[in-house]
This record gives sequence, structure tokens and C-alpha cells, in this order.
Amino acid sequence: MFKKVLLALSLTAFMSWAQDDFDDDDEGFVSAPAASSEQEDDDDGFVSASDGGGSHAAMASSEDEEEDFSDAGMSASQRREMAERKKFEEEQRLDEYANSERRRDWLRNRLIFQIGMGSRYPIMGETGMGMGIGAGLEYILPFHFALFGSYGFLPKGTDNDFDEWELEGGTGWKAGINYYLFPKNPLHLGLSVSYGTVYFDHDIKPEDNVRALIKVNGFQFDALITYLTNEWYYLQFSIGMYYAPKLAKTPNTGDESTDNPSFRKKEIEGMWNGEWGSKVVNKDGMSKTGIVFGIAIGYALPELFPDDTEKRRREREKAREREGR
Repeated sequence: MFKKVLLALSLTAFMSWAQDDFDDDDEGFVSAPAASSEQEDDDDGFVSASDGGGSHAAMASSEDEEEDFSDAGMSASQRREMAERKKFEEEQRLDEYANSERRRDWLRNRLIFQIGMGSRYPIMGETGMGMGIGAGLEYILPFHFALFGSYGFLPKGTDNDFDEWELEGGTGWKAGINYYLFPKNPLHLGLSVSYGTVYFDHDIKPEDNVRALIKVNGFQFDALITYLTNEWYYLQFSIGMYYAPKLAKTPNTGDESTDNPSFRKKEIEGMWNGEWGSKVVNKDGMSKTGIVFGIAIGYALPELFPDDTEKRRREREKAREREGR
């Protein structure tokens, strides 16, 4: 009996010692999830470089595996076709950017050759429908200002009222500066100031059956409606008003001379009576102001000083043309 009691006590003591030792071992070791949680709490959400590098490496490895898996069943020609398609899509994207962001400002560094009729090429006058026919040159500066000049002629014709009389022809010129609005729209409104031959008429009295041409210089102010894109074609309508300073100087009775070319001295039996008379149909002489208009078409060269984006766009466009796309 005593042996059984002693054996029970010994077994109880051993079990108590084994339990304490197991608890001590548990306190010295932490499971992996717990360690990760404590590390996240201590680092306040930051991951060490080694852990981040491992994560990125795993992602890159996963992407490579996906790419290898996607190309696994493709032949060499299919891979080449896919590469060409990706290249074409990238070029299209770059072209769209060039056209929408950079190239849409069409009003800079453009040289335009023009031909037209009316007030800017270079003269109008008389009945309001008499038009000059001429050619012009315009260069648009980077800030939407443009310098222009034109030179033209008035054709010789026949008087509408007297078939035996002819109307003298002549030439004219004009130079000025334009300013364009709405550079990112194909239709550009503009303003123009110029100086040159602004108005003409013909002497009412013929000499040798020819009515002499009378023309004056002055200032002209126009409103412009212009069609211009990155393409070559150019179209412009203009309407405005001229002002001729010489025509504003109406001579007074007794004046010895006048700068107004539309007046002459009245003579009676070869003697001047001190009065002035109109040389044109209008008894008050030619008008110092008037409404004028004109139309022109032209050929616009590409931008003469393109930026890098436009240069790349042109190179890609030429490459596609060579490839026959």
C-alpha cells in the first residue's frame, strides 16, 4: 500500500514538472503570423527593403510567367505581328497627341502664297464693284501676328456708258499686319491694318478717248475670316473700311492748289475763275472713306520651324507612306 501511494506522488510530481517546462517553452517561441502582426504594429505599416524586394520580385516573376504563358502558343510570325501592332498603336497615340496638343495651333511660322480679288489684292473703287486682281505673300509669326504684302493691277476696260471710250488700267500695292484669333479652330477670325492703294476712280473727261485712272493711297482696316489648318489650303474673306487722307482735303474757292486728286480748276474761256470742280462723276469728288471687301485663296507651307513633337509626327507619317499604309 505504501508503495502505491509513493508511486502516485512521484507520478504527480513528474506531471507537474513537465507541464511547467512546456509552458516555459511556449513563452519563448512566437508563431509566424503573430510575429508578422507584431512587426507591422512596430513598423507602423512599413515593410523592410528585403520584404519589399521579395514582394516586387514575386510580382515581376508572376508577370514574366504570364507573358511567357501568353506567348507560349504563338508562332514567330504571330509574335512579330503583335509587336508591329503594338508599335502602330503607340505611333497612333503619339500622333493624336501631336495633333491635339501641339499641332492644333496652326497660326505660327507659316508662309502663305495668295491670289485674290478686291480690296486687299490690292484695291477697290468706283462703283463699289471695281476690283483689282493681284497676288500676295503672308508670313504668320509665332504669336499669331502676320506680315503681308500684295501687288496687283486693274485691267483696262471699256466705259459702260460710252462704248467709244476706254478706261485706263493701272497697278496698286498694299502692305500691313494681321492678328488672328482662335488658333485652335480651322476658322480664324482676324483683324488687319494696312497701308497702300485703297481706292480708284476714272476722270470723267476723256483724253484721246481714254478716261484716265485716278488712284489714292491711304489706310485700311479689315475684319478677316480665314480658313487654315495644318494642310496646304488657305481661304480668306475680308470686309472693312478705307480712309484716304488726301481725299479729306476739299479745296476752297481761291486756293492755288490742292492735294485732293479728284478736283480740278474750273476754267471759263481758258481762265481760272477761282473755283474747283470734281474730276469724277460724284460732284463732291471721291469719298475719303468707304466700305471695301475682297476674297483670296492660297497655298500654305507647313510650319517652317516645327517643334520636336511635330518633327516626330512628320517622320512617322513619311514612314507609313513608304510602307504603303
